[in-house]
Amino acid sequence: MLPASCCTSLRTIVKVRRARPDDAEPIAVLMAQLGYDVPAPAIAARLQRLGERRDVFVATDGGRVVGWAALLIDEAFVEGFGAFLEGFVVDETARSHGIGATLLEAVEARARERGCGEIRVQSNVLRERAHSFYERNGYTKVKAQYQLRKPLSH
Repeated sequence: MLPASCCTSLRTIVKVRRARPDDAEPIAVLMAQLGYDVPAPAIAARLQRLGERRDVFVATDGGRVVGWAALLIDEAFVEGFGAFLEGFVVDETARSHGIGATLLEAVEARARERGCGEIRVQSNVLRERAHSFYERNGYTKVKAQYQLRKPLSH
């Protein structure tokens, strides 16, 4: 069960809930703020196929989606069972008001509920503000690495 997460600052009250397919459009807008061009219909389809290993949460302010986070619970062959924060963003106009911390608390509570002893996150080396956010919230940098890709022909 999702914890009753709520954050109050001088100007906002934020609630965190599980994402629904009708959240696809605002999630797509937030993804674009980080440079990811994922169409809303693709996001809606992904939300419909989540399964038991993945949860997606949204933070709302007055009903408006102002952030989202995707959590994967899996057993990586090398690192073993654990939680992986696959994606995380707060609207650039709503940052520094506690929304990210509230969303992160909900994700971490879900990981604990699923029996995870730690949560891992990757963050682009250019996102220094994000690194500071994670460190303020108890995360530790453990390594830097490259992510390489190769398109596969069908």
